[in-house]
Amino acid sequence: MKVLLLAGSGEARKLAELLANEPSTEAIASLSGATREPGKLPLQTRVGGFAGAEGFRKWVVEHGITAVIDATHPFAHRISKRTAEICASLNIPYLQVLRPEWRPGAGDNWIFIDHEEDASAYIPDAKTVFLATGRQTLDRFSGLVGRRLICRQIDPPDRPFPFEGGDFLVGRPPFSVSDELNLFRELKVDWLIVKNAGGDRSRTKLDAARELGIPVLMINRPPQPDGTTVRTPEEALSWLRALS
Repeated sequence: MKVLLLAGSGEARKLAELLANEPSTEAIASLSGATREPGKLPLQTRVGGFAGAEGFRKWVVEHGITAVIDATHPFAHRISKRTAEICASLNIPYLQVLRPEWRPGAGDNWIFIDHEEDASAYIPDAKTVFLATGRQTLDRFSGLVGRRLICRQIDPPDRPFPFEGGDFLVGRPPFSVSDELNLFRELKVDWLIVKNAGGDRSRTKLDAARELGIPVLMINRPPQPDGTTVRTPEEALSWLRALS
């Protein structure tokens, strides 16, 4: 069996470790290249896009892929949708590894929105806003002019902040709750904006916001493709073994 692992999440890293030790399975990992220096995976790894849907289809066929496991970020929905559709057309088994969404608990003050552009309707002028949403969708927050914006990203910025009133903050996870508490206090954060990515490791910013009484704008996940979904790398490995 020859497996393509679409990586980019913590679950993908764990699954790569499992696949590297799986007998009779050859696995290739694929990273989009969004992070400049991603951690090395214990599998043969390609980095970069496939040049669109037809490029992906051609690559899968030419490399004799017999199953695809999609363990990309929950907000990489365009990649997931394209992959599911092409796998269906080629009759290649497709599985999505999708961690559970975050849910608010006692003491949380969350407002759910569907789009980044909706944020300006909730956050008053002159507030300090911490964007834990990455750089790829930063332009969508241009309506927040008049607020102080701080966008955290893994890589050093390669361009100026795209609109007035914003600054980049470079930081590589994981961050502890204590780290986030100290940071939010130092920056005097009034609002936190987060994509509902789920996961325990990245939840610390939400725990810190709850402790400090900071309201959160939580961006809902986009629709996911139809198909088989599991939550953990171990479940993905069980699915793969059942195909044999």
